[in-house]
Amino acid sequence: MNSNEELAIELASAAWRKATKSGSNGGNCLEVAPLSRGRVGIRDTEAPDSPPFVVHPAVWAAFIDGAKRGEFDF
Repeated sequence: MNSNEELAIELASAAWRKATKSGSNGGNCLEVAPLSRGRVGIRDTEAPDSPPFVVHPAVWAAFIDGAKRGEFDF
């Protein structure tokens, strides 16, 4: 089995979760899932058939840090 097949299996059984406040926008939001080697899967609930993004732990940490500091606020 190659690494792409292993990742596909991991994504299919991943424990996806979304923000508790996502219900206030009709449930359209992003979901995240912890993956092996510290990676994080990210998917859009509005596009369930699209493949999720998989990011390196450092990318996820930088995103969370930026969100906490308000870098993405409108």
